[in-house]
Amino acid sequence: MTTPSQRQSVAAGHVALAFAQVAFGLFPVFGTIVFRPGGISPLALGAWRIAGGSVVLGGLAFARLGRRALPAPADLPRFVACALLGVVINQGLFLLGLARSTPVNAALVMVLIPVFTFAIAAGVRQERFSGLRALGVGVALAGLVPLLFTDGFHSLGRYGLGNLLMAANAVSYSCYLVLTKPLTRRYPPLMIIAWTYLLAVVALPVLVTGQRLLPAADARAAWWGIAYVVVFPTILAYLLNVFALARLRASTTAVYVYAQPLITAVAAWFVFHERPTPAMLVAALTLFVGIWLVSRRPPRLTSPASAPHARRSGSC
Repeated sequence: MTTPSQRQSVAAGHVALAFAQVAFGLFPVFGTIVFRPGGISPLALGAWRIAGGSVVLGGLAFARLGRRALPAPADLPRFVACALLGVVINQGLFLLGLARSTPVNAALVMVLIPVFTFAIAAGVRQERFSGLRALGVGVALAGLVPLLFTDGFHSLGRYGLGNLLMAANAVSYSCYLVLTKPLTRRYPPLMIIAWTYLLAVVALPVLVTGQRLLPAADARAAWWGIAYVVVFPTILAYLLNVFALARLRASTTAVYVYAQPLITAVAAWFVFHERPTPAMLVAALTLFVGIWLVSRRPPRLTSPASAPHARRSGSC
């Protein structure tokens, strides 16, 4: 029987997850505002995210963990790979794609991350393979087709290139999630994400070369957009996720991902008057069906003797 304090803890976890989804869901809208005339380029915004994330998350990790925030030398190559896949390549591709697409398209493509993560994890035997989940991968990938070929299969549509870049970003981030799995058994989550940002700092000279880093003085919306992107989806949303995952099951937190496209669509409709197209609706339905199939884990067979020790779902 749960106690009142446990119920309050669970409720706090749900509230934190809800705020995190709002932060992520509004990211494509604020990012699009930053890219408008008078604003800055996608790579410049990526540089802002890396700089802000490394300073704040790195500072929090060392303040909270002290010497435990230092990785073992043997794990440094994996941390470097995580920084490249999870921050530099991931954020670069996403922002370049967003600048060539729309917020709603971005939100729909990002929903593919759990699908790619399962496919890659199954390939390296971190996840159990099943026919049903393989079908889910195929269905989800089919949902990407209307977003890439809106003008027919002879060429990418108006937003096809942007959506393709964001799909590549989803693959990169999925590789990052699989790569960090062994690290999660040895290090606190805050320490892992802090070092992925700290090590990504080496890419800043490449990102900022030839880029204007500050918006025009009168481009107030761009300034607010940069502030939002650095504070909310880069820093606060991650900390809220860590807070929530300490209180809720991973299977519970996964359900909240479905809210992000809805949040983005509503915000994009109010800000840009972007209306969902038939292709978007077909893609959304297909993607959600595919993700639902992928998220259905095959039943785990346990003997009566081992059943009491069966492991419960952990945290995402």
